[in-house]
Amino acid sequence: MKIAIVGAGIVGVTTAYELASDGHEVTVFEQRSAAAEEASFATAGLLAPHLLNPWAVPGFGHALRLTGAHATLRLAGGMGRANLAWLWRWRSAARQHSAPAAALERLAQYSLARLKTIAIQHELDFEACDGRLVLLRSEAERQALQPALQVLRDAGVAVHEIDADAARKIEPGLSPEAPLAGAIHLPDAWAGNCRLFAQLLRQGTQGAGVQFAFGTRIDRVSSSPTGVAVQGEAELRRFDAVVLCAGMASAALLPALGLGLPMTAVYGYSVSAPLREDTHAPRSSVVDMAQQISITRLGQRVRIAGGAELAGAGAEHHTPTLQRLYRTLNDWFPGGAQLSSSLQIWRGARTMLPDGAPVVGASGLPGLWLNTGHGAGGWALACGSARAVADLVAQREPEINLDGLGIRRF
Repeated sequence: MKIAIVGAGIVGVTTAYELASDGHEVTVFEQRSAAAEEASFATAGLLAPHLLNPWAVPGFGHALRLTGAHATLRLAGGMGRANLAWLWRWRSAARQHSAPAAALERLAQYSLARLKTIAIQHELDFEACDGRLVLLRSEAERQALQPALQVLRDAGVAVHEIDADAARKIEPGLSPEAPLAGAIHLPDAWAGNCRLFAQLLRQGTQGAGVQFAFGTRIDRVSSSPTGVAVQGEAELRRFDAVVLCAGMASAALLPALGLGLPMTAVYGYSVSAPLREDTHAPRSSVVDMAQQISITRLGQRVRIAGGAELAGAGAEHHTPTLQRLYRTLNDWFPGGAQLSSSLQIWRGARTMLPDGAPVVGASGLPGLWLNTGHGAGGWALACGSARAVADLVAQREPEINLDGLGIRRF
């Protein structure tokens, strides 16, 4: 089939790879000038297990605080009706534990297995590391995580609850002065450079015949006939199928089709700093559960990621949030990274649905498929959701059960 993909972030690129692997003729439309230039640009880097990643699922491990010095979500620039409605639904999902947590973790584990297969097959070096510690500052944090830990164990994930001494043996760079009550060790967790993987895969798929139309904005998607309207072109470009993988741009295209998804852009930050002293830096990845901040080793750099705000795309960087990232790094790994120069500071959107899960599968309209709304899990879920969509397009039963991840739940 002749298939169009809208969006060349990590989800769009992996979807292009899987569809091309099945023999389809694929064209990817991207408004930016390169792949992985928006939400996939400088992510936290965390792969599966997904459920303990910051902002993974509402109601598992941390409360949504909107005010005070320890607010987990910053409200900036006023609150419109759409954001208020989204917040209400997020908090409702958290209170009722109605997020499809088991389905998300199942997809994340499947996605990691698929990613490993692709990386080995094509010899992709994307600065991967394995193992993760979820750092706990109090026993209360451990108790709050028990529902999430049970979901992970039910999914077959190796989960070890360890004390502070055992944690420091796994990550010897941890400061002996840090208030560490214990940790959750996830030995099979992975992390890696999302943008680097997307670029390497894009180069490979382009060499294999996938067409990438960069600097191209899609104004409209049609299902009857199936195709896309490119900005500045009078005629609809016809395709046999269209897959929307464009984050918030997907949300903008859906209403004209009579479809609606309660998406919003939750902006987060990351700081990538050169490694300063190897023995004082993380070996792999750690998560400060109280702060909802991750610290990950990516090659010769350390990436600190966190923060969440409802604000416009053009909002200025929030200095207190960035200071909290620096402070958290110095709490746990003082001297591990060089923070005085050569920093990459990034602010990007997580396109989130109020239950934390994406929409993967049929749209309900002929020829139109959805692979969007992955929120904080775009990198962790991309390879698995891409393979599942490719199977559905080919009218095959996916290897992974997608119950709870379709559009009908909205």
